[in-house]
Amino acid sequence: MKKPTWVIDKERAKRAAAAQTVWLFGLHAVRDALENPARQRLRLVVTRNAADKLADAIAASGMEPEVTDPRRFDVPLDPNSVHQGAALEVRPLNWGSLAEICEPGQASPRVVLLDRVSDPHNVGAILRSAEVFGARAVIGTLRHSAPETGALAKTASGALERQPYLRVRNLADSMEELRKMGYVLLGLDGEAETDLAEAARDAADLPLGLVLGAEGPGLRERSRTTCDRLVKIDAAGEFGSLNVSNAAAVALYASRGSRSGA
Repeated sequence: MKKPTWVIDKERAKRAAAAQTVWLFGLHAVRDALENPARQRLRLVVTRNAADKLADAIAASGMEPEVTDPRRFDVPLDPNSVHQGAALEVRPLNWGSLAEICEPGQASPRVVLLDRVSDPHNVGAILRSAEVFGARAVIGTLRHSAPETGALAKTASGALERQPYLRVRNLADSMEELRKMGYVLLGLDGEAETDLAEAARDAADLPLGLVLGAEGPGLRERSRTTCDRLVKIDAAGEFGSLNVSNAAAVALYASRGSRSGA
């Protein structure tokens, strides 16, 4: 019996994902990936200086590094990448499904949902803030959001190895799935009338999803209408705005309250 087209496409996508590799670079990102038992590592290229700085992590990983001259650092990185003499080829992390990671249990967790936030530096910074402020996960989309890259990992400064970063097919559908789990969904919108901190207090004992859009266009219409409430970060003046990574950090801090779990 011939397989349906959708089954064939799904199998092809799965094989392509399995074949995909990412080059991480920079001492922090490489060290944390070497120390992450969940990370599938393929190739490690370091200068002698970087090898000395990463000696403990390299030994713990069991990898045999390729030690190279810094003037001939033969790794497929962007020429402007600040690699600090260390690059590691890996396979992307598999954190599991939305249901597995975001199931509230007995806690009142928070998750960050990103609507077409495509800049890897912004997403890396958001992952770092999410780890610091105890978010359960950062959720983006498979298309039009930043994939796992070396630039993202370097900006995250190791958080990529510990902070779940899920990429879903449809953000609004995933928001509905979270709502069925009991999450309250707050969409950040500079034109909203309700203050974020006030809305977060109202939902203090409930799982919370913070939904942020890309700089400029903001939330798409379906994302906006799927939110339970639109909220704003209270500002001191009438002018000025935060970029999306700063807004995420402020939102995570303002909503931390007395939640029993992240």
